[in-house]
Amino acid sequence: MIDPALLRTFLSVAEAGGFTEAARRLGMGQSTVSQHVRRLEALVGCVLFERDTHSVRLTGDGETMTGFARGIMDQQDRALRYFARPGPRGRVRFGVCEDFLLGHAADVLSRFRGAHPDVDLELSVELSAVLHRRLAEGELDLIVAKRETGHGIRRDPLLWVGGPGLRPVSGEPLPLVVYPEPSVTRARALGTLRSHGIEWRIGCVSERLNGLRAAVQAGLGVALFAASLVPEGLHPVEGLPDPGAVTFVLDRRSGGTGDSAQALADAVLSSAWSRPGSAVRRVEHA
Repeated sequence: MIDPALLRTFLSVAEAGGFTEAARRLGMGQSTVSQHVRRLEALVGCVLFERDTHSVRLTGDGETMTGFARGIMDQQDRALRYFARPGPRGRVRFGVCEDFLLGHAADVLSRFRGAHPDVDLELSVELSAVLHRRLAEGELDLIVAKRETGHGIRRDPLLWVGGPGLRPVSGEPLPLVVYPEPSVTRARALGTLRSHGIEWRIGCVSERLNGLRAAVQAGLGVALFAASLVPEGLHPVEGLPDPGAVTFVLDRRSGGTGDSAQALADAVLSSAWSRPGSAVRRVEHA
């Protein structure tokens, strides 16, 4: 390993054109400068300067060493500047339900990246029940997910939506477009229809929101979405029972996850989506 102090002294001699001026610039004795150069020459096994009573000149090997030395010193300086920057750094394993991802996550993540460029994200998109399980098992650090009831960052009414002009046909089972189990909105949709004695059938199942949206737009059935996250192109369907509301929660892994996860949590809490009609709070532990 080459001591960076030897490289710094070597470059100073090369740039100053002599040992005396290099010693003045570095604030050290000339004998120390000479010792540093001799140690570097011994380490690399070649002569780096041609010396006489009047001048000091780089040898061919010395010219080559200047390129390596500057590269090594630049890397060291970049490393020191990187770790000297204020703010959190590290990695956050962030899990989100897909409707939040496609509806509002881009704005949150863009602002977070601008404020905290040294934090890396590992983004997982799952059904809310899966996110809660993975958080409890320590596989995620932070989640934005739906929950049936309770306190959260937002309480959103649920809406029945369909494609343009869709109307339920009287006397026929209501076709539904739903996520697979376990799904908060699927369970709410089926429970609401059962409690009101309305027959239904599963017209389409998709793990992805884009699949649900395409199926609804194609007229395969109606779907249930949080009012703030209804995909573009879908419209409320009248004449169906009120499905109530759903809670969005922001939870962190128990045991603490450091400043990076809290910074991302703060970015979610400060977003416009989390404010209207909700009791915004600091993130709670799962």
